[in-house]
Amino acid sequence: MSNLSYEESKKRVRYGLVLLAVVTGIEVLISLFGKGHMISSVHGNIFVLATCGVLIAGLSLYKAYFIVYEFMHMKYEVKGLAMSVILPMLLLIWAIIAFFHEGNAWKYRRDDIKKRDSLPAAPAQESGLLPAHTYQMEWKG
Repeated sequence: MSNLSYEESKKRVRYGLVLLAVVTGIEVLISLFGKGHMISSVHGNIFVLATCGVLIAGLSLYKAYFIVYEFMHMKYEVKGLAMSVILPMLLLIWAIIAFFHEGNAWKYRRDDIKKRDSLPAAPAQESGLLPAHTYQMEWKG
């Protein structure tokens, strides 16, 4: 980037800002369409929601890529430095997906947990936590 003149640098920044604005506008339109605000007959259609979600995720990833490579100047750095930024970011994305998966599992198990909480507690055993036959050894010889 240091080989660009001041005017060329301003043009690159303007190009980046316009590109990000256009992609964001497209994301907003896709979101409005997917939620049924533009065409009411698509409201609640799971295929349309899934398609819109994938499109929005793809456009968001493109914007993140563009910001990292252009505005953070990773495009002009050596590959090792760029990978030292990109790989931890991919691990962060993986962690977010894992947390969403775990939270979804908790959400679906919540009714089971409420049902178990409403049951009366089982009586305590007299000899401790394990049954009495656990402590007895049999000789098979």
